[in-house]
Amino acid sequence: MARAVTTQKKIMWTIFAWAFGLAMFFPILWTFLTSFKSEATAISDPPVWFLFDWTLENYAAVQERSNYPKALMNSIVIAVGSTLLGILIAVPAAWAMAFVPGKRTKDVLLWMLSTKMLPAVGVLYPLVLLAKYFDVMDSRILLIVVLMLINLPIIVWMLYTYFREIPVDILEAARMDGAGLKSEILYVLTPMALPGIASTVLLNIILAWNEAFWTILLTTVNAAPLTAFIASFSAPEGLFYAKLSAASMLAIAPILIMGWFSQKQLVRGLTFGAVK
Repeated sequence: MARAVTTQKKIMWTIFAWAFGLAMFFPILWTFLTSFKSEATAISDPPVWFLFDWTLENYAAVQERSNYPKALMNSIVIAVGSTLLGILIAVPAAWAMAFVPGKRTKDVLLWMLSTKMLPAVGVLYPLVLLAKYFDVMDSRILLIVVLMLINLPIIVWMLYTYFREIPVDILEAARMDGAGLKSEILYVLTPMALPGIASTVLLNIILAWNEAFWTILLTTVNAAPLTAFIASFSAPEGLFYAKLSAASMLAIAPILIMGWFSQKQLVRGLTFGAVK
């Protein structure tokens, strides 16, 4: 009887999980379908699901109107650059907090996370003034530094959590064998925390890729990534949903593909240390 109840619960949870997953995926599915509709079909009421004349004219219009390869390259450079720079800073910081903690270590971590609660617009004015002073407006280096600073608290927190799961005895054994600080971090700690570091890298690439507020405000032409590329399809005349959907699909396709192929690594890293 108990086995039957357990099986029933499993079926219910499976149905719930599929329903939740489909609900989460629905906006992407709707955007995908709309990108192949005409503008008239895209705003038809009642909406048309699959029985319409599929067309590629929206993708052709997007390619003619905007420089997609340049925006794609900017997104890749900015997302990867900000993440790698953040990892270089966060690994030593997380190591110090995890293995050489002080009285205020947790206070520092909480303070770093609290900066994520600050409205981004609150630091917009001084940041723009600094960017103009150093003459780096509309440049990749500006966005790399800004996005690194924005995501650094999350990177440090995630790495700190992963490092805390590593037994200190292993590091002490490495020190007794003569390993210095650099060798300890590079050849002992980093390989053991590789799943956590990999998931941190992937998650922060996704966060940097999807960042819209700063990328739209701090770029115009030269460093405009795909988020600014999507925003360029809003016009004073209104939103052209079919073309906007085509631009959105072109923008999210690379990150969707990356997420699909790295999903096992993401799950493994995010659950690292969850089961002891």
